[in-house]
Amino acid sequence: MLSKEEVLRIAKLARIELGEADVEKFQKNLSTVLEYVEALKSVDTSGLEEVSQVTGLINVQREDRAILAQNREEILGQAPEIKDGYFKVKAIL
Repeated sequence: MLSKEEVLRIAKLARIELGEADVEKFQKNLSTVLEYVEALKSVDTSGLEEVSQVTGLINVQREDRAILAQNREEILGQAPEIKDGYFKVKAIL
């Protein structure tokens, strides 16, 4: 089982504040997860092929490619506002 110090260190790394009751709860919960992972490590997976996608779905997005405009004026003509030959946008900071 994870020690109180290990749980507090994990919480600090995750920037989570834990109360005393939470530390005890996570000691049990995280230990259970780690025990399960250890059990999974003992499973013999030799002879199995790797699988990265199990639903059979494929990417239905179009190919990302640039569309070249005829000239700068044509591009700037599509903007709602222009200033000094550039797109005018609201300040973000």
